[in-house]
Amino acid sequence: ERPSLVMGTVRMEERSVGYPQHVNHDLSAMGCPVHLDDVDLFGEGAQEHWYEAYEILHRDAPVHRLDGGGLTPGSDAFILTKHADITMVVKDPVRFPSVTTMRLGKLVEQGLSGEEVYAAQNSLMTASMVTLRPTQELYFRHRKELTDPWVGPGAFRHREMIAQHANALIDEWIADSGAGDFEVEFISRFARPLPQRVMASILGFPLEDMPRLAAWGDAVVMPFVQGHGHRHELTPEQIDDMVARLDGFQEYIYEHVTAKRADPRDDMVSFLCDAHYQALDRKLTDIEIAGIVHAMIIGGLETTQYALEEQAQLLCEFPGTFERLRNDRSKLRNFVEESMRMRSPTHGLSTRVTANDEVFQGVPVPAGSLLHMRFGAANVDADEFECPFDLDLDREGVSRHVTFSAGPRVCPGATLSRLEQQIAWGVLLDRLESIEYG
Repeated sequence: ERPSLVMGTVRMEERSVGYPQHVNHDLSAMGCPVHLDDVDLFGEGAQEHWYEAYEILHRDAPVHRLDGGGLTPGSDAFILTKHADITMVVKDPVRFPSVTTMRLGKLVEQGLSGEEVYAAQNSLMTASMVTLRPTQELYFRHRKELTDPWVGPGAFRHREMIAQHANALIDEWIADSGAGDFEVEFISRFARPLPQRVMASILGFPLEDMPRLAAWGDAVVMPFVQGHGHRHELTPEQIDDMVARLDGFQEYIYEHVTAKRADPRDDMVSFLCDAHYQALDRKLTDIEIAGIVHAMIIGGLETTQYALEEQAQLLCEFPGTFERLRNDRSKLRNFVEESMRMRSPTHGLSTRVTANDEVFQGVPVPAGSLLHMRFGAANVDADEFECPFDLDLDREGVSRHVTFSAGPRVCPGATLSRLEQQIAWGVLLDRLESIEYG
């Protein structure tokens, strides 16, 4: 007999949002926008009003200028909110080069080694990228040779492991609560630890190290969670805090690299230690391996955690959906895709620049402008998705959303995240009778 899960209050922290079908504006003093002048996507408490703001931007300013918000003095940034504009941009890295590629190109021109880049910028990921994938061609080779076997198409090897972790977490609930109905705080007891355990297993790190890995993971993603404005900038104090919280992370990775070179196992770090990177005709250095691990933690924890949180909320807000999925598992994939469309785990990133003068929605955008792509807005664009705020398990072309971006630089871990979400809800549907707010 299946127990029912009575959800504790789902705390979305800085990700809490209101939207037309379930408005909850009790977390900050910011007012709900009514006119374009009210729209502020980046101020304190803005998350509560993002979806109301998107409707206003779609109607009144689908291309919204941020004066002086560009990367160079005197240049501007532009917020893109239409699905058609964003898909065009992300599918054309020549016309709209990535900020990362441009910065890496400058570092390569300076002839800096990975170690020199790390000493100057204190970023393991940048230090590895400057040698492993500074160009578009090497980016493709990097993915194909080094990450796809583990978090891309090769992620299906992890099916059983993901299911084991999901079941183990539910077993812990039952051990704590006993048989019958029980109440669980879903984020801390499932949505957060599941991707942490999965990524630790993929990398080959012991699960008993999860508290340290979780703390380092929180520090790694600080710019995306606590950063200010459309460029996710941290204050000097926040940067110092992030560096302090990352103390020991590099050494931890190096210790495991040394151990796995001597005694390789079936995990990603062991694979990277032994891999001969054909693109450069050599093996990877320790700092390059550490940089890849850093990137896996950024991409492998937050997106999946937020997706699971939002899916749990949608199941509570759309009565009958849990029962329908339990009785018809063929709709589970559509549920995962629809939920990521309706409640994007990542709402926006400023990652592209215009190489030439462009025009979006009739608005001239000069060459050299920074583009803030608002994925969350594109995913509820009524010109692309009919009744965008409806959870439609029968929606055609359900994966047209841009939650993982699109085109040649689509998120490398998209396959793994989708797999985790589908397996997680498959296990929950097997073992639970119902799910509701507590």
